[in-house]
Amino acid sequence: MSLRIGQGYDVHAFSDDPDRPLVLGGVTVVGGPGLAGHSDADALSHAVADAVLGAVGLGDLGDHFPDTDPQWAGADSLTLLAEVVRLAAGSGWTVVNVDATVVAERPKLGALRPQMAERLATVVGAPVSVKATTHEGLGALGRGEGIACLAVALLEAP
Repeated sequence: MSLRIGQGYDVHAFSDDPDRPLVLGGVTVVGGPGLAGHSDADALSHAVADAVLGAVGLGDLGDHFPDTDPQWAGADSLTLLAEVVRLAAGSGWTVVNVDATVVAERPKLGALRPQMAERLATVVGAPVSVKATTHEGLGALGRGEGIACLAVALLEAP
């Protein structure tokens, strides 16, 4: 059996559009401004997808779903993640587990972490851990200008 680890990172600024929903890990977060982006801007799902792609050596999310392609405008990031998992499986790899962290000053996400983990786990077919932290007031993230997400994925192949 072979094992590989991949890491993913994504960051998005908050959108100026007051009607844009905030989506993280496939969960719509009430009370927070949405994130700017070409798809639904789900930074957590994007970080997980990049971690899976990195473990398999298949590039990054932008290689497969470029923000210059109108076909991906407003795309559901869980759908993109499912496609990434399918690509990994096509290369002989399955996800063993994912560990992810959301870095955000606002909104508070503690109560939503289990739901995010469950949605992501359903898509990747393996356990997912979601943690949340702040940036302790430092830099753009600390000033509450956006949200960053990090993920590590372990994949195996026979």
